[in-house]
Amino acid sequence: MDAQNHRKYWVDTMDRIAWPVLSALSENRLRESMPVEFYGEWDRRPFAQLEAFGRTLCGIAPWLELSGLSGEEEEKRARYTQAVLRGLNNATDPSSPDYMNFCEGGQPLVDAAFLAHGLVRAPKRLIGGMDERLHRQVAAALRSSRVIMPGPSNWILFSAMVETALFLMGEEDYDLLRVRYSLRQFMQWYKGDGVYGDGAPLHNDYYNSFVIQPMLVDISRTFAPKDSEIKEMAPVFERRATRYAMLLERLISPEGYYPITGRSICYRFGAFQMLSQAALEHILDFSLSPAQVRCALTALIERIMQAPGNFDENGWLRLGVYGSQPGLAEPYICTGSLYLCCAVFLALGLSPEDPFWSGENERWTAQKVAAGEDLLRDHSITD
Repeated sequence: MDAQNHRKYWVDTMDRIAWPVLSALSENRLRESMPVEFYGEWDRRPFAQLEAFGRTLCGIAPWLELSGLSGEEEEKRARYTQAVLRGLNNATDPSSPDYMNFCEGGQPLVDAAFLAHGLVRAPKRLIGGMDERLHRQVAAALRSSRVIMPGPSNWILFSAMVETALFLMGEEDYDLLRVRYSLRQFMQWYKGDGVYGDGAPLHNDYYNSFVIQPMLVDISRTFAPKDSEIKEMAPVFERRATRYAMLLERLISPEGYYPITGRSICYRFGAFQMLSQAALEHILDFSLSPAQVRCALTALIERIMQAPGNFDENGWLRLGVYGSQPGLAEPYICTGSLYLCCAVFLALGLSPEDPFWSGENERWTAQKVAAGEDLLRDHSITD
């Protein structure tokens, strides 16, 4: 694929995945329209709608926030922003058919946090775009998730992300203690070379990218100007995220495949959220050019999207990675969960003129090695 076509391909792919969720919710018909497929004995229907909305928003928010677009893409971005604001109203209005569950059972804390992360990533368009009534509704919904107590795992970041959104919304009752606690704990759970445990244990999965590192970076960056302890931690989290993003890039094979390992693999290319975020925030390692990261991620997205069976007949995602593979899904995964794949689209928050989009096609690391190029050796980081 030519370099000039990459951005359009990303936007078109994002549109195919995200628009069914956002258009249905904006019209108050998400609950009736979206199927809830799950594999196992756990009924996920009470949580599926918030899962789909929060995870979609988490990934597309930087694109919603972007200024300076023109033409068809700007028209689409503006349409999406209005759909999201209507969706926020329908999700948090108790009289709405699509009013969502933010507080009953454990799962709503997870997706309240993904929704909050979307707000944190688009404070001007989304937080700034709310009228007073919607602001009150959203804040109340986020607060209601506080009744869910997280265990000693990545879940403590969900509580912290909810408080981060409340802080950016100007709510005076945000809880800085929850934020400090989560960041301190992950400092203790660091295993080295850019990788954290999910709690004390180390898991060979993609949760460092699904949740841990993106939230650590964004939470600490938000509170660094306000809190001296967090100010000291923020650059440490960023350095480790840069290293982890470098490791992710090296996992993409010359053909655009990646290792299918660990839990929640059905989130598809959401496993590469931290690589896309590192590109978005210009914190890639010096050894990675933005253009080669674009090419690697494009190959990855294209490889998965070419698989038949990713979508049902109405355009909703199916359980699996390359098509419909429900046996890969844990009992806690359902149709709504799958929309965390949208996290790969974070780099759409960069302008078309940014080197990530404007640079000529380049081989990524695995392609360079497979082609016989001589590269600098890899090395671990210590801190």
